[in-house]
Amino acid sequence: MKISRLLSKKFFLLTFFLLLSSHINAEEQPVDIWNIDKNNDQSSNELIIENNSNTKKVKDSDIYKMQSQKKSGEIKLDESLVTNEINIYGLFDPEDNDLDMNMWSNSNGDQLKSIFLRLSKIDLSDDASELMKIALLTNAYPPETNLSEKEFLEIRSNWLIKNSDLDLIEEYLIKNQIINSHPKLTKYLVDEHLSEANFEKACDIFTKNSKSIEDEYLSKFNIYCLVKSGQKDKAQLIFDLKKESGFKEKYYENKINYLLGFSSEIDVSVSEKSILDFHLAHQTNPDFVFEPKENTSKIIWKYLSSSNLLDTFNKVDVLDLEKISTIEKASHNKNYPEKDLFEIYKKFQFNINQLLNVENSYKSLSKIEGRALIYQKILLESEMVEKLKLLKLLKSLFKNDNINDAFDTELKNFLEKINPTDIPDNLTSFYYTNIEIKENKENEIKFNKEILHQSKLINYFNGDYSKSKIEKDIDNFLKKIKKNKKYFFSKKDQIFLESLKSDGIEISNKYDDLYEINDSEIPTDIQVMINNNEKGASLLRIVEVIGQDKLDRMDEDTIYFIIRTLNQLNIDQIRNKILLKVLPLKV
Repeated sequence: MKISRLLSKKFFLLTFFLLLSSHINAEEQPVDIWNIDKNNDQSSNELIIENNSNTKKVKDSDIYKMQSQKKSGEIKLDESLVTNEINIYGLFDPEDNDLDMNMWSNSNGDQLKSIFLRLSKIDLSDDASELMKIALLTNAYPPETNLSEKEFLEIRSNWLIKNSDLDLIEEYLIKNQIINSHPKLTKYLVDEHLSEANFEKACDIFTKNSKSIEDEYLSKFNIYCLVKSGQKDKAQLIFDLKKESGFKEKYYENKINYLLGFSSEIDVSVSEKSILDFHLAHQTNPDFVFEPKENTSKIIWKYLSSSNLLDTFNKVDVLDLEKISTIEKASHNKNYPEKDLFEIYKKFQFNINQLLNVENSYKSLSKIEGRALIYQKILLESEMVEKLKLLKLLKSLFKNDNINDAFDTELKNFLEKINPTDIPDNLTSFYYTNIEIKENKENEIKFNKEILHQSKLINYFNGDYSKSKIEKDIDNFLKKIKKNKKYFFSKKDQIFLESLKSDGIEISNKYDDLYEINDSEIPTDIQVMINNNEKGASLLRIVEVIGQDKLDRMDEDTIYFIIRTLNQLNIDQIRNKILLKVLPLKV
């Protein structure tokens, strides 16, 4: 009986598992989707996929493909099923500056290219550069018409390179993980750090990068960084993989094999093809010596100077005028210390007659010797006016040979020791053209309770006023102005009031007769951009208008249309910063 019950129990379990197995197999069989009733409603046979505001339909057959991919733990959509992916790169949240993700969407790429081309030819002031940085590095969709994403990224790269803020470039590349999308920009960054002999900083970007490097030059740079950081096994693995894929470059291989310890033979060849190649020659040759020539690239001059590889002034033979000429040109290009050039000038030997009759004697000497003679006379001259005349003469001789900037810092040092009030009228122009006027950037704001745009009411743009309080105080101030027949209502007063109105601050209509609104003051092309809600393009045009100027030195009419543009686009954060620069009286 016991055995019978046991057998029955086993038979039951066996039957149960057989039935369960057949049930599972039946569920795993794919549905024959080709026999689906074609008269069924389309909505039952299609899956709607939305991406970036675009809608696409996926048929049941494609759903099956997605289901079959569950085995790998993820669903991969066929490329034809997914809309074009739009990558958004930047540093700033649009809301931080009252911008939005579509700030470029309505703009025509051809018009943007034209503006960018004009901007590339301008040395922008700090104020213009700050606006440019906001415009280009705000997270936003790229333009949709006549400007590809690749072209837009290239424009960003070019501006970042011209602006040459290495910390900003690194932040942009690392935050967005776009080394591969911006190889030109990344090369610029690592090359500049290396040229300054800052090897650790040059390699830092590779340690912060999470993606495999596609660009060949950057890949070579990364391998070298791994070697120098002691990760030779990893460097060797990547290097071997590169060679397996067809990489052949004897110069680089020789240098890396030496650094990896696979070769003890020193390759003394020096390549100036890139700063990395040049640096490898320096690092693999204990007796490295290099004599730069006139055509040596600026970045290698910079590397030589940063690495203390340039001959010091006490090693330069004054008879070697060709070498001194090269040094003069390098000083002009800021690749050789200017002070060392003038130390070389001090080494020339002149007799008493030459020093006493310098203005005639220099003409019979070579150009280099003539400049050295005048410089020595300047050092000996005690009479201020005569010293100024000699400084002017020496500056003109540098300028005549197109090496004007070789006598720049040293000239300023001389001029700073001279009292401007003692300078004769015929030399004041020379003095003020070449002296560096140090401005006090920490000027304090002085409030003037008699002038609207200089009163404490401008603190509203700092966020210091409630709506009710500013409305009350404005009304009181305008009431006082209305009674004062001598008060001159300036364009800056108008700028101030119109900005308040733009923010919804209520100002009584009885004060409308204080000024007239001139709608024609905004350039036509910018007004079209405003009407089309082209915030990005409008900012670029404002940057172009500011150009090399400082905001607080621009005329009131220009400031007026800039502020009116920002008011119409509701870009209040940027507007407030500008207002606080241009409205207050600073002392």
